[in-house]
Amino acid sequence: MNIAAEKAMTLPETMHAVEITQPGKPEVLKLGTRPMPQPRPGEVLIKVEAAGVNRPDVLQRMGHYPPPPGASDIPGLEVAGTVVALGEGVTSWKVGDAVCALVSGGGYAEYCAAPAPQCLPIPEGLVPIQAAVLPETFFTVWTNVFDRARLAPGETLLVQGGASGIGVAAIQMASALGHRVFVTAGTPEKCRACELLGAERAINYKSEDFGAVAKELTGGRGVDVILDMVGGDYVDRELKCLADDGRIAIIAMLGGAKATVSLNEILRRRLSITGSALRPRPIEFKGAIAKALRERVWPLIASGKIRPMVFEAFPLDQAASAHALMESDKHIGKIALTV
Repeated sequence: MNIAAEKAMTLPETMHAVEITQPGKPEVLKLGTRPMPQPRPGEVLIKVEAAGVNRPDVLQRMGHYPPPPGASDIPGLEVAGTVVALGEGVTSWKVGDAVCALVSGGGYAEYCAAPAPQCLPIPEGLVPIQAAVLPETFFTVWTNVFDRARLAPGETLLVQGGASGIGVAAIQMASALGHRVFVTAGTPEKCRACELLGAERAINYKSEDFGAVAKELTGGRGVDVILDMVGGDYVDRELKCLADDGRIAIIAMLGGAKATVSLNEILRRRLSITGSALRPRPIEFKGAIAKALRERVWPLIASGKIRPMVFEAFPLDQAASAHALMESDKHIGKIALTV
């Protein structure tokens, strides 16, 4: 471990970390002891102050989303804290820097190794618990909405699940960048919260037809981009409320992995369906997203135009309670763990 000479410190040999003792319900998450991570070339070691809790963590706990080769089996895809050691070749960060980072695993722990290109400075005015809930959702929204679906100036966005962590990030990013944003949510409280965050209209999917409302809001034209985390039978309904040349970006399949769609609709109106999973992508790809976020989005956070939404935070040893809350679907925004 290469610790910078100007701020050398003695680090422990072991740490506390949340382990998935077996696939199952939230109670399979237990606090255990693990060896201290060693930063590999191009990585930094972060003393974690807070970690975000995300839906993929729940899927991993259930045995449905294994970590990619070489990644830690400890859950957790985003952290915030202080750099305490540098791997070989790292020059972009120094010991003592306050950072948040996207990781492929290992976040539910006292220390976590992260690729240097996937780290970002904690935005001015934020504390670590706020910064910890930024990377996973903001990286995901940027790459899917702005890179893959190419949301362009003057275009409209429909977000399915507007009160989720992904949803509140997408609402704020797109509205802060000047787009009209519509969302779906399942309760009046969640709808109100989404509109307060910048959504022009929140559609209660339990009592309204989101496709009909979206067409009405756009004068019959339809929306340009849909961020979809439902899949299943939503996809064909979404095609019908897209504008010509519209795009759907699928990031999850909470409503099912199979869909029947009208190919005639796609051909006749030049529609596109795309999708992606961020976790297995290479470091260089994620580093490019980090660079775009730092240039385009981090100033909006520092100015207060975008703000992290932490619904509730739990101590590290209560990770099971955090997962139970995630599965209850009663939260608005993000859930965090404090270390």
